[in-house]
Amino acid sequence: MNTTTKSILLGTIVSAGTFTAITGYQKRKKNKASGESFETLEDTDMRNSVKVEEENVNANVDHAEQNLTQLDAAYRADWQAN
Repeated sequence: MNTTTKSILLGTIVSAGTFTAITGYQKRKKNKASGESFETLEDTDMRNSVKVEEENVNANVDHAEQNLTQLDAAYRADWQAN
């Protein structure tokens, strides 16, 4: 290949990488300003949910799940399944 062609290809690759890095940096900076560290769907995010802190709905059926929150019950079910 010609050195001119190599220089053009290298410049294109470097430009694309720089654009991607700048775009990612701006997106991360915007998320930090809004207090959000990463994107999550509201209905599937169990860590920030007030509903999860309520007592488990199966507590009256299964005595092993008494005094567990819904999140703890989900972790327990996952632990038993694996």
